[in-house]
Amino acid sequence: MIEAAEQALAFTQGRCRADLDGDAMLRMALTRAVEIVGEAAAQVSEAGRGELPAVPWPQIVGMRNRLIHAYFDINRNILWDTVLLALPALLQQLRATPGKG
Repeated sequence: MIEAAEQALAFTQGRCRADLDGDAMLRMALTRAVEIVGEAAAQVSEAGRGELPAVPWPQIVGMRNRLIHAYFDINRNILWDTVLLALPALLQQLRATPGKG
């Protein structure tokens, strides 16, 4: 989860929201990175989730499902906000727990 989240954030360095509309490679990269975060979250056991109760597990997995199953109907604003607003907080939570991610 950590690696994919870090990659998503790296993809946005020096970029703005408008770039997401005009750059198919950026869209694909961010979509795939967020999918990977969600897939990894889906694999975390209930015990593991219990160690990080503040992490919004259902929302992370739900985002992954939305990206996978409704690929041609992705709200780019939500994707962008997820990367720039939600992933930094998620990374902070994951890094605060040794052995996670």
